[in-house]
Amino acid sequence: MSVLETESQGANAANAEMKQPIATMKNTEPIHIISLGAGVQSSCMSLMAAAGEITPMPKCAIFADTQAEPKSVYTWLDWLEKQLPFPVHRVTRGSLTETVLKHHVSKSGHLYTKTGLPFFTLDNGVIGKVMHRDCTQDFKIEPLRKCAKQIAGIKRAQKTIGVTQWIGISLDEIYRMKESRDRWCKNRWPLIDARMNRQDCLRWMESHKMPKPPRSACVYCPFHNDAEWLRLKRDEPQEFEKAVQFEKAVQFEKAVQFEKGKTTNFRATPFLHRSCKPLSEVDFSTEEERGQLNMFNNECEGMCGV
Repeated sequence: MSVLETESQGANAANAEMKQPIATMKNTEPIHIISLGAGVQSSCMSLMAAAGEITPMPKCAIFADTQAEPKSVYTWLDWLEKQLPFPVHRVTRGSLTETVLKHHVSKSGHLYTKTGLPFFTLDNGVIGKVMHRDCTQDFKIEPLRKCAKQIAGIKRAQKTIGVTQWIGISLDEIYRMKESRDRWCKNRWPLIDARMNRQDCLRWMESHKMPKPPRSACVYCPFHNDAEWLRLKRDEPQEFEKAVQFEKAVQFEKAVQFEKGKTTNFRATPFLHRSCKPLSEVDFSTEEERGQLNMFNNECEGMCGV
């Protein structure tokens, strides 16, 4: 399967959703909208709202689709939508994969993509990292922001609050809290107010006999820890293979542009894993699985998606 064929049935559903007109609401009070990542925290928050444990009832939830999520996320989202009394709008800017693989060369000879990923890099044996990234802003935040403005009927240069946006950040991620940059939007963190961490969310869902949500992140996200890479490789091998092929495609496209002399920068080779080894060759097993004693018992939660 080509790396460009990463869209699942869920991604196609998002495209279909975009073709449907989204009704604009006329409100004198701010409307409540859930920023839905379809991970543990935002899913729990949405279900708690549906159960009346978080009020008021949101007008809707918005899921911004990069078209690069694993199939498990789209399957989960299909299930979640059926549990909620309010609509879930799936919006998308298009394929993140295609955007990242399409290189542009400036007049000065610099290679760039319109949206960047935080790759790890290897240049003459020196490991580095691409610090600049736009994927979250371009393919998550902006599509959600555009949809929320349309639903709330936000006017140009509006300064009064028209949207209260619920964000599924839990108590163990409190450092991620940020106020909205838009004057018409006020962020709210219901899980923080409820003093709930990620494990509390999982316990709430278990106590209500609900299935456990998958981790929500693109299949090739460089922020995956080894535990998530291993889970993807074991539980969703086809999705892991997409990440392997994506890495090869990015390296190939970069090499072609450099070989043609169309770029004078970005000599380093990009990788998805911090070891700067090909993803297919990385050993993701834990120290215990390799027969070594883990003295610290570290467990990285993986904070990419909520």
